Amino acid sequence: MNMEGEQTIQNRNGPGQNSRGSLKAVFLAFLAVMAVKVFLFDLMVTQGRSMLPTLEPGSVLVVSKAAYGFRVPGLGVYLVRWSVPREGDLVVFITPLGERVVKRCFYVTGDGRFFALGDNDLESFDSRSYGLIPPDHILGKVVAVK
Repeated sequence: MNMEGEQTIQNRNGPGQNSRGSLKAVFLAFLAVMAVKVFLFDLMVTQGRSMLPTLEPGSVLVVSKAAYGFRVPGLGVYLVRWSVPREGDLVVFITPLGERVVKRCFYVTGDGRFFALGDNDLESFDSRSYGLIPPDHILGKVVAVK
């Protein structure tokens, strides 16, 4: 207590302790967000007309990266696969030309490769042109559209 009878609090932390704690919290939050983006979910925006009328150009997609398994970031392969796409799933994958696209799963073979088609067949570059999609090219399943 001080002379006027009021209680005071002393900062037991040295100078800069609060700012280091804040930086640590921001860094940990950043790591958590990056982990979610790399391993669990991603947001993507559509371009083009190959999925009309289901997806308009500019639609925002929520893609579950863990829907079919655990994909090793940067290597392009699945470490563990627990599912394959089902007919009717909207899937995001890498084409043989290296483009990231969204198409509808039309058919899945016994070895997990599938035939993917755009909903707008007159304007879609899809499996009719480049064949079956290798399972390791699948990035995820569309779980929500905005």
